[in-house]
Amino acid sequence: MKTPVIVSDFRAGLAGGDLLIQNCHDCGKPNMWPRYACPHCQSDNLGWVKSSGKAVLHSFCVLRQGAPEGFEGDLPYAIGVVKLPEGVQLLVRLEATGENDWSAYGCDDEVEFVAVDPGEIERRPCATFRRVG
Repeated sequence: MKTPVIVSDFRAGLAGGDLLIQNCHDCGKPNMWPRYACPHCQSDNLGWVKSSGKAVLHSFCVLRQGAPEGFEGDLPYAIGVVKLPEGVQLLVRLEATGENDWSAYGCDDEVEFVAVDPGEIERRPCATFRRVG
């Protein structure tokens, strides 16, 4: 399956070990997920900047059964919503802290971006984060 152009740079960044966020060159504001026009000023003068990779975990869920079609083989796994200091939020995968264990996670925890194998990014093109500390 061909990668849509609007997310190709984001996915290439993940495969290269970088978390990129879209940024407007005209008003300077970030936005995520990628768009064709800035939601703040409507400019189409958009680019990508490397994120610090630091974030705060706002919410998360561990899926142990009932995964959506195509994700059954991934069970169990955890997803979460993180807020980056750059001002955007992302839906991410959370790295287990032990064998199928996410019990150390809590809302408002500090988390950080983790580079994963490019083959995994091709299979599941989403950012992965882990708990700090």
